Amino acid sequence: MRASKNTILITGGATGIGLALAERFLKSGNEILVCGRREEKLLELRRKHPAIKTRVCDVALETDRVALCEWAVSESPALNVLVNNAGIQRRVNLAEEKHWEAVEEEIVINLHAPVHLTMLFLPHLTKQKEPAILNVTSGLSFVPLAGAPVYSATKAALHSFTLSLRHQLTGSPVEVIEIIPPAVDTDLGGPGLHTHGVPVGEFADHVMERLKTGAREIAYGFSEQSSHASRAELDAIFERLNQPTREPSRA
Repeated sequence: MRASKNTILITGGATGIGLALAERFLKSGNEILVCGRREEKLLELRRKHPAIKTRVCDVALETDRVALCEWAVSESPALNVLVNNAGIQRRVNLAEEKHWEAVEEEIVINLHAPVHLTMLFLPHLTKQKEPAILNVTSGLSFVPLAGAPVYSATKAALHSFTLSLRHQLTGSPVEVIEIIPPAVDTDLGGPGLHTHGVPVGEFADHVMERLKTGAREIAYGFSEQSSHASRAELDAIFERLNQPTREPSRA
């Protein structure tokens, strides 16, 4: 992926990792489009960075995903990079959870949306110069946090999808890149749950540096360890990560 002169759409780009990447891509000389569910956060982003184009969009809704693709391509015909970043994390006790709608929403946002958006944007991306799709997964793609079972499962599925997508697009102009965060200090799952994590700016800086090298997988810290671990190592990490008395601090 080239460092500048891209036109990049980032889902969930008004906060957290998405925002940190949007700001760095903008600084590097790229045109940025961002979508998110919270209009107030998008307004904050535009006040700080008027050059960024924004759209309110709930990627959990099929109609919003279709409308997002139509808007982005119309607004910026040179769009050549899709960053599937939007995601939610819920702490769920499956024996006690009574609200399927909330569980289904987590699955749809974390998995259905990036798969569908990829399918929607691919016909356009294949016609662009140096196109790329960046999927944001997780270190939990490789070893789950039992307290966040749906999130962990959807990220494992998105990792698998990314591998298959890259293989299917071999010989096409579209580069497929996986960004694999460790725990990052954002409000994912709710304020205060990830204050133990890597500072978001530190992780975003690492991503930008690795993109310059042409990396197809970008992990850091815990996610670097888990994404390269053997099965025996993964079993040991799972036991450590999910000890009842241990704060889930390495996700």
